[in-house]
Amino acid sequence: MKVPAKRMADLVETVFEDRRWQALGLDDLAQSACSATLRHLGIDPAHYEIALLACDDARIAVLNGDFRNTPQPTNVLSWPSESLAAKTDGDMPELTNAPSDLGDIAISFDTCTREAKAQNKPFTDHISHLLAHATLHLLGFDHIRQKDAALMEGFEVKILASLGIADPY
Repeated sequence: MKVPAKRMADLVETVFEDRRWQALGLDDLAQSACSATLRHLGIDPAHYEIALLACDDARIAVLNGDFRNTPQPTNVLSWPSESLAAKTDGDMPELTNAPSDLGDIAISFDTCTREAKAQNKPFTDHISHLLAHATLHLLGFDHIRQKDAALMEGFEVKILASLGIADPY
């Protein structure tokens, strides 16, 4: 009898607090967007983990208040396990020091739905963009400084293009 090969662990482990995400197929969407982000940077997704909380506006508002002192809904939040941020504006983060547990992401169905409609974008394309964006944050990318923002946005456009998604900017 042939024994099936053991499946490697998924990159993203999703906790569903809002069932609407399950109907969307968020698991597959997250695996695709987060893996594409790592692969674009030359990182093998098989060696890393991301925890994803699929929630609603009420939950993400609490998280935003607790961690960013902004108690209102937002689209996505991320918490890297370790800071890999570049010291100089526009430089690459310290990707060689990335821990196997990259960190956590939370995403709100309500805010993402409103944004996709307001921007006239396909919902799944918007979600893929936000997941790639959050994964880049876990890897030390940011958009506070001007050159860092340009670097991050440039990677987002290329990552999304690899997934067949139009430039979101």
